[in-house]
Amino acid sequence: MRDRQLAPGIVAGRLDPAALQGNFTDLHPPLDDHEALVAADRCYFCHDAPCITACPTSIDIPLFIRQIATGTPEAAAKTILSQNILGGMCARVCPTETLCEEACVREAAEGQPVLIGRLQRYATDTVMDQGVHPFTRAAPTGRRVAVVGAGPAGLACAHRLAMKGHDVTLYDGRDKPGGLNEFGIAAYKSTDSFAAREVDWLMQIGGITLATGQRLGREMTLAELQEDHDAVFLGIGLGGVNALGLSGEDREGMRDAVDFIAALRQAEDLSDLPVGRDVVVIGGGMTAVDAAVQAKLLGALNVTLVYRRGRDRMNASRYEQDLAASKGVRIVTNATPIAVHGNGAVREVEFEYSDDDLRPTGERFRLAADQVFKAIGQTLEGADLPALDGRKIAVSGPGRTSLPGVWAGGDCAAGGDDLTVTAVAQGRDAAEDIHATLMPEG
Repeated sequence: MRDRQLAPGIVAGRLDPAALQGNFTDLHPPLDDHEALVAADRCYFCHDAPCITACPTSIDIPLFIRQIATGTPEAAAKTILSQNILGGMCARVCPTETLCEEACVREAAEGQPVLIGRLQRYATDTVMDQGVHPFTRAAPTGRRVAVVGAGPAGLACAHRLAMKGHDVTLYDGRDKPGGLNEFGIAAYKSTDSFAAREVDWLMQIGGITLATGQRLGREMTLAELQEDHDAVFLGIGLGGVNALGLSGEDREGMRDAVDFIAALRQAEDLSDLPVGRDVVVIGGGMTAVDAAVQAKLLGALNVTLVYRRGRDRMNASRYEQDLAASKGVRIVTNATPIAVHGNGAVREVEFEYSDDDLRPTGERFRLAADQVFKAIGQTLEGADLPALDGRKIAVSGPGRTSLPGVWAGGDCAAGGDDLTVTAVAQGRDAAEDIHATLMPEG
């Protein structure tokens, strides 16, 4: 039986290794010392800095930039990492163009913000390259906490709890930690195994035991974790993928975009990774853009990203949309998939144009496709979870769930915006609340 991911037209090695290496280099090369000083000199060091308010982790941005400007990037790194322990990854993947940099006074006055993200990377890379961990673990408290999910929320929660002296067991269902940072980020945004190196660096705090291959509902239950630990934090992300609900959705060549990105992230040799000639990506978020761009970088001839609403409604920022277009990705909006055509393997996807309220116009078109990536959102998986708010875990305040002693944060929790930086903030804040609950007098 033919592998459904290797349908006709989907082949490996469309580009030679040198071209692939060039395509997947660092999207934004790191600043050198001189460039960092020049970039830092542009900051006004605003007293009421709007960039701080725009940062989900509330990093004191003017302070860390001043520390870079005065030649102390190590101090700048500690300022960043005290609020965002995954500041290195966030410097690479954060949509700074819609957060801190959009709020920058320089952006409002000149249309050219201070390079906050790249300066943050400069500072955090400096400390990580030195092998230095700027925090020390407090005296052991004797309290045990289970953190389920070793993605951004879980890692931030585990680190903060360990720093306060608690013993943390960090569980994850995959064979390595990192969550979306390891498996779900475009390869050109995080190169040189940075996600894994950042986890190793974070674990230097001590007090964290990593248990991989442990999935909630499979190797363990929430009730068992509650019985064996003083508190539980759930940072389990969204394991399921939404279906299109179309006839022919199971044809060869149809694939979830998250699986494609994960395979690319873990590939030892990109020339072994199959990609189609005519690729269609359905969706309008970051996952859709990442899948589309990387398909093009792997050598796909035609890549079309199709979204059901207008470009102004896409979850992917305008910067990311423009990046996709600059790489040769065609973006089609206000079009909804209605059928997948082919004989065993996908050959075409049929769409119908609609208005901004998703009302069909009656006008239809077809796109040739030998490979289709679905990127229309993910869903929460698991049984015996705390009460839900819609399709996610209901939380109040700093991540408290309906179950006493159980907190949640990151993509699995209601109220977030599915960003790495927001997940870090939620994990950090939940850890502070867990600590306050376990140690009310300390």
